[in-house]
Amino acid sequence: MVALRLTRQGTKDRPYYKVVAIDSRKRRDGRYIEQLGIYNPMLKEEVNFELDLEKVDAWLAKGAKPSETVASLIKKSKATK
Repeated sequence: MVALRLTRQGTKDRPYYKVVAIDSRKRRDGRYIEQLGIYNPMLKEEVNFELDLEKVDAWLAKGAKPSETVASLIKKSKATK
């Protein structure tokens, strides 16, 4: 099954994340199928993420399951558009 989840990037104490489509059996930072966006929790701005909603919707239509965090980012992104 394909999951939409975060993969960690960055250095110690300075994380940022890529939102990716990945096989749910792969490890957190393993090889992913496609990058869908980015999320930077270190930014203090109101919008600290970017998502390609067309790609996200395509993966959701194919049956991909988002993690809780990714689901909240999708919800926020759709609310701002």
